[in-house]
Amino acid sequence: MARLMPLLVPTACAAPAAVDDHRVVIYYQTTNFNNSATSHVSLLPLINNAPVSVTHVLIAAVHVIDDDGGIHLNDYPPDNARFDQVWSDAAQLQAKGVTVMAMVGGAAAGSFKRLDGDDASFEKYYGPLHDMIGTYNLQGLDLDVEESMSLNGVIRLIDRLKKDFGDGFIISLAPVASALTEGGGNLSGFNYFDLEKQRGSSIAFYNGQFYYGWGDASSASDYESIIDDGFPANKVVMGLVTNPANGGGYVDLNSQAPVLQELTSENPNFGGVAGWEYFNSLPDSNSPWEWAQWMAEHVRSAAATTETSTSLGIILSHEKIGKKRVF
Repeated sequence: MARLMPLLVPTACAAPAAVDDHRVVIYYQTTNFNNSATSHVSLLPLINNAPVSVTHVLIAAVHVIDDDGGIHLNDYPPDNARFDQVWSDAAQLQAKGVTVMAMVGGAAAGSFKRLDGDDASFEKYYGPLHDMIGTYNLQGLDLDVEESMSLNGVIRLIDRLKKDFGDGFIISLAPVASALTEGGGNLSGFNYFDLEKQRGSSIAFYNGQFYYGWGDASSASDYESIIDDGFPANKVVMGLVTNPANGGGYVDLNSQAPVLQELTSENPNFGGVAGWEYFNSLPDSNSPWEWAQWMAEHVRSAAATTETSTSLGIILSHEKIGKKRVF
């Protein structure tokens, strides 16, 4: 990167996350209002309005390309001046214990095709991604593979990230929810059951997309199907649309509350929620940080209720064991 940016605080210095029993993940793609170079969408209200409820912020979307140094954050190189405040905000979030990652890929295809070639091609395209992680001290990557990629290719990428950045580097994936069920629809090419079997120990969690028709967040059924098919609940995050303007499958918060109650009751180690995306999140699009607070409050409330019904939770857990596939 040509321009020198202030490095984010080292992960070892970050304080513990405010909410560490169930994740509250936020995708942060719209960094500037109306694509303005100066009208910044600030992340700081997430930590300046108590309580700090978000656990992970995923800066999106990173694209591996053939020019501009090999990396774009949305439509510009990550060292473009429009992102100066993004990196500054991210450092301040890290100092408060929020994990800051980047999301790679998404609907714009090409990144994973480039990373899925022969060894020489992989090194060419992996190098700029590696450098970006180091330059901005990102604590992990979310791999949103919405194009065909080989199982060996994604394993090579995961292994290399762990080798270069250590066991503490967080790797998540963002499959459509149905890809986490046997025979379900899948945009990624490789099989997530095979990936979990071979590299589950290197993957922290899956941000399942329960929207756009790939999963239904208005009930617990689709999530429970994933757990019944063998994925552990603590690794499955329910991805939600935060505003109907952001895509199909939005569930209003009043309807979402009982679903969270049921999921947390049946799965005491429920993996949490992820919101696409931050800038216009409801209940108040002018105060998008309130989405994280609302989610954390309702998941914590459901968890507290579950703790008073321990015996029921044990019974439900035993019932699930018989259904689960073992990786």
